[in-house]
Amino acid sequence: MKKKLLAVILISASLLVGCGSDQEVSSPIVTVEPQQIGGGGEETPAEEDTTPVVNEGTTGALQPGGEDHPIGDRSIENGKMQSYLTGEWKDADVVQRRSMAVMIPNNAAAMPQYGISYASVVYEAPVEGRITRIMGIFEDYDDLDRIGPVRSSRDYYVYQAMAFDSIYCNWGLAVPYVAPIINTDRVDNVSQAVSGIEVASPGAFDRVSRGASYKTEYTGYMFIDGYEKAVEKLGYDTTYADHGRFTKAFSFADDGYLATYDDFPDATTVYPGGQSSNSGGYGNAKPYFEFHEDDGLYYRFQNGSAQIDEYNGEQLTYSNVIFQVCHGEVRDAHDYLAFGLVGSGTAYVFTNGKVVEGTWSHKSDYDPFIYKDKSGNEIVLNQGKTWICCIWDEYEDCAEWK
Repeated sequence: MKKKLLAVILISASLLVGCGSDQEVSSPIVTVEPQQIGGGGEETPAEEDTTPVVNEGTTGALQPGGEDHPIGDRSIENGKMQSYLTGEWKDADVVQRRSMAVMIPNNAAAMPQYGISYASVVYEAPVEGRITRIMGIFEDYDDLDRIGPVRSSRDYYVYQAMAFDSIYCNWGLAVPYVAPIINTDRVDNVSQAVSGIEVASPGAFDRVSRGASYKTEYTGYMFIDGYEKAVEKLGYDTTYADHGRFTKAFSFADDGYLATYDDFPDATTVYPGGQSSNSGGYGNAKPYFEFHEDDGLYYRFQNGSAQIDEYNGEQLTYSNVIFQVCHGEVRDAHDYLAFGLVGSGTAYVFTNGKVVEGTWSHKSDYDPFIYKDKSGNEIVLNQGKTWICCIWDEYEDCAEWK
């Protein structure tokens, strides 16, 4: 049975902005001149009794009730550590280094995206032109040569990245709204050299030939070796411990457990913008997630087909999907948007084919987003990647699941 989101009024201490459209939109976005979606990070199988057990996303060998058995204090075992972003065991050096947050277009003209399946967390939000743009948060990117296409910044993505203590990466920006924050010491950024960026890293970016059918704005990529050189040149802290701002991302079920949420409603097909066209951002491509019980993952679709990573040909899959309902406003005549990210609001968390209704809260820029159920208990996610959909409260009734 279809279920729709309930209306809420969100109180926010800061309002933030949106980007990019299939149609030509008069805009102060600045870009200058200076290969599709799925997989995930490496998993570590248990080879002997002393090797950490790894949650592989399947339900067969896992005990139910993982919502009552979250990961506790993390430690390094055999050179591995449980990721703050996925809960999975990865190389300790990967887990402890600061992630990168990369702006990536999500409209049909930009497809396919390259390397996005390696993002541990994906944040999707409406932008001007009433489409969505995504930001991939990458910790496990050593196998990639590049990520992209890379597109321009909006300030609400910057603030979302700050909650993960990520190094923010962009090609272009809405100058009036982004420049006042990105050019301060509050944000470590690797940005293409465009008007509005005071400290640029052009060596981290380049164009890739994609054929005559692609507009120039969808041919810009960030290259991993260039990113690493830029981070070193700019003197950014490269680990969470050195930077000192990161505290947590999510709460995950511990090894050997599956967060089953047996008493909560089923939700096996999830539509952030519903199934009909609307102006809330998601009503353009009409994305949805389809839960597969055999592997416990949600498969991403949009524009009527599976969303695929060009790098490996795999469909995007996630252990968790979150609808984060935020107060939104139209900011100016260019249709730039603002969303409230500080404060609290309604949240819907989808995991193991269930939906847990509750709230999100975010105290300040560098604090984590906390998700709790109606009883005030923190919602425990299943190990693996997470996709977060920022839902504009004006269009929350469009979101549905069944």
